[in-house]
Amino acid sequence: MARRTNGGPSQTEIDMTPMIDVTFQLITFFVFTLNFSEAVTDDRIQLPMSQLAKPADGPPADPITLQVMTDGRVIYAGEPVALAEIGGYLENEKRVMVAAGKEPNAATMIIRADGRSRTGDVQELIKACQEKGFEKFVLRAQYDESK
Repeated sequence: MARRTNGGPSQTEIDMTPMIDVTFQLITFFVFTLNFSEAVTDDRIQLPMSQLAKPADGPPADPITLQVMTDGRVIYAGEPVALAEIGGYLENEKRVMVAAGKEPNAATMIIRADGRSRTGDVQELIKACQEKGFEKFVLRAQYDESK
């Protein structure tokens, strides 16, 4: 509101309270609507359809997400890695878990394979995980409602 005092220049005072209030409401809205489970998905992977697919009962313990591409490479931490080289990355995951006082078999390996990828690539990835001591696996697929 502009005020004029004794014929001098006008002063403008802006009440910032509504602006700050709206800012905090927007921050709160985005925090509540952000879906962290989508952070591990990758658009390069098209999951196969399955009538047996069902939603998970709850979040897996210590999840490690590996995504198999059609060319056989594995997306690990957002970067494509050759299947033959994934063992080194799994060894690092194992070291981190042991340093945190957890056993590798406590981790859940989430495998998201493209529907057009070779089954043998998925089997090799599971074998590489088992060689490093990882024993729990979750295979992802999309639920097919058409049948």
